[in-house]
Order: sequence, then structure tokens, then C-alpha cells
Amino acid sequence: MEIQPYLFFDGHCQEAIDFYQKALGAEVLMRMTFKDSPVQTGQPPASADKIMHASLRIGTTQMSMSDGMCGGKPSFAGFSLSVLVKDNAEAERVFAALGDGGAVTMPLAQTFFAPSFGMVTDRFGVGWMVMVETPA
Repeated sequence: MEIQPYLFFDGHCQEAIDFYQKALGAEVLMRMTFKDSPVQTGQPPASADKIMHASLRIGTTQMSMSDGMCGGKPSFAGFSLSVLVKDNAEAERVFAALGDGGAVTMPLAQTFFAPSFGMVTDRFGVGWMVMVETPA
């Protein structure tokens, strides 16, 4: 069994794809707009170029995303995505990249459970926890 996140960006999906490519080195595996769908989607004509479905690979994880109903303001509450990195330098780079245009929830710092851990909300409202992996 595998759990994969599927995020709805309410009209800002392409911006999110571009951001995650730059911030996390995301690779686009698949992208389909509403106008490219082989079936009627019920979306208004103004949404034709919006993303119906996209899949990204970030590291070893696949994440899916969509513009959903294109309502204009995504809402992400009750969860955070966790990024495990190899060392403090990578943690600082990823934390700063995800925080560009967002807000720091908990500054990146050493904790009792990790050499570096911090929490940030990106410019789309997605919560992220950045943590250096600890040896088993």
C-alpha cells in the first residue's frame, strides 16, 4: 500500500508546478488541461487552460495536483507535507525555497529528534515540515 498526496490549487496549479520544480526539483510526469480531457468536464470555458490533473515526482514520492473547481483561493488545513533531507545544508536550502513568499511557522533549528527541523507554509498555503533524516 502507498499513500500519495493529491492537492487542489483552485486555479493556481500551474503556478504551484512551476514553484515546486524550482524549490524542490519536481519532475512533471503528466499534465492535462480541462480542454485536453477526452470527456466533458463541466468546467466553464474560462477554465479550459487550467490543470485538470498533473502528477509530479519529488525525490521518490509522487504527488498529484489539480486546479479543481478553479475557485481562486486554495485551502489547505489539518495536514502538512514532510520533507526528509540528508543534511543541514539541504534543509536550509529547501526550507528557504519553500518559504519564499510564504510564512515560517517554526524556524529551522536543532531538536531532540533531528539535527534540523522546521515548519513553513508556502505561498499557496501548503504546510511543510523540513527535517534532516537521523540515522537508524
